[in-house]
Amino acid sequence: MGDLNSQLSEAEARHLLRRTGFGADQRDVDKIINANETRGEAATRLLDFKVSKFRPRNRDIDIAHNKWIKFMIRTKSQLQEKLVLFWHDHFATSNDVVGDVSQMADQNRLFRINCKGNFRTMMDEINRDPAMMDFLDTVRNRKEEPNENYGREVKELFCLGVFDLDGNPNYTQEDIVQTARAFTGWRVNSKDQAYFDDGRHDKGTGHMDDPFPERGPKVIYAGNDAFGMNGFDYGAAAGTAYETEIDHVMDAIFQHQDSAQRNTVAHWIAYRLITFFADPEPETSYVEAMVSASNFDTTFEISNLLFEIFVSDEFYAPLTDPTKLSVKWPVDYVVTTLRLLRMKLKSRFQFVNGGSFDEIRDELTNMGQTLLEPPSVFGWDWETSWVSSSTLLARYGFARDIIAARGRGKTTFRPDRLFDFAESPAVDPDIVVDEVTSLLGVDEGFGIGSVERTALVDYLTDGGGGLIDFSDFETRDKKLRGVVGLVLQSPRYMLH
Repeated sequence: MGDLNSQLSEAEARHLLRRTGFGADQRDVDKIINANETRGEAATRLLDFKVSKFRPRNRDIDIAHNKWIKFMIRTKSQLQEKLVLFWHDHFATSNDVVGDVSQMADQNRLFRINCKGNFRTMMDEINRDPAMMDFLDTVRNRKEEPNENYGREVKELFCLGVFDLDGNPNYTQEDIVQTARAFTGWRVNSKDQAYFDDGRHDKGTGHMDDPFPERGPKVIYAGNDAFGMNGFDYGAAAGTAYETEIDHVMDAIFQHQDSAQRNTVAHWIAYRLITFFADPEPETSYVEAMVSASNFDTTFEISNLLFEIFVSDEFYAPLTDPTKLSVKWPVDYVVTTLRLLRMKLKSRFQFVNGGSFDEIRDELTNMGQTLLEPPSVFGWDWETSWVSSSTLLARYGFARDIIAARGRGKTTFRPDRLFDFAESPAVDPDIVVDEVTSLLGVDEGFGIGSVERTALVDYLTDGGGGLIDFSDFETRDKKLRGVVGLVLQSPRYMLH
């Protein structure tokens, strides 16, 4: 058992860096070990990144996508990009529907600026985000016939979840209808700014009691423990300031209690962040402990919650329990590989300088993940859903392209820059395997097994055993490329 004062071992440091960033570069591991950092000190330092306001803008969605990939490869704030990926999935919005790359880029920056801040503040901005307003039809939500899309997803996906931690429903269809009414009248102007239209129709497009009395009072969560049998009347709270109704609805959502009288928003977001960073199937007690330790149910400060997750025993459980290992997202697989091998992609189209020379967006699409175009409002399916015959073949193809990137410069794979094997007619293949598996992070804990290791040695020795001849550059280069490619294609490298 450990806590925030527990000093990190090298294995724990590697795990922390893998989960909060893209791979564990030995230089970053050494920084933790040489400073004798504890769990708390390392987590504090990682969370103390300077917020970047990068915006992957371009008229072409392909180039905007690739700009984001390029930024991930070169950024020093890897945790920030991991969080942006999480929020992009959580608030899944697709340019396939929005059709405006500039709005998608603005939303991407919104995630980047708010990724470790206050969740209520983020929700207030998401409510008025032009890309989201288009994607989930807020701009088409009218008092005559309220569109329920955003009113539903703000509960089902963004804030509450359909069911609480005990399996009980968190809201009713009537709650969705009444929430949708609060969001009527919101539009986007020509400058991509959200505004409340209170002059085109009757006074206050959000106000519907008089012309549509059959829709009932503006009350949500009747019977919820936080509000009692009468629920919360957001219309009365707003008065005639109809544009503030959405804020009063959010007040109610953030006060909502589940069947065990827990703050629903806090536990839903904690559950989601835990499944992303720590445990694919967390126990209810773990979620409750993280919310309590961080006071997330009163402050909604994301960084405080993340700190508690990063210092918890459960976060480090994958080092001793293989069932807690997680399948790398395709973008994680790609960016981690490029960072560990100290490679860059080539040109504005961002392609691996070898093999198929396919644009990285196409390679990622084949792996099952196209950034800025998630498959639905539910985002991507995680874990084993990333793995199929076709998506694995795409990962293998990427590995093939990596080892085929020959030549000079940072867009090529240069084994001689990574491994210090001098010209020698007698090199121990086990040492070569050790060097490669250590670089790629599959040498400890539940690393590659004996069968895979034997296969790597057989490859290096052409099945003959004994020492290998590295005296010839071409032979040495070929063998190092090959063994790296085999590890990149190994099942263990797909996990972290």
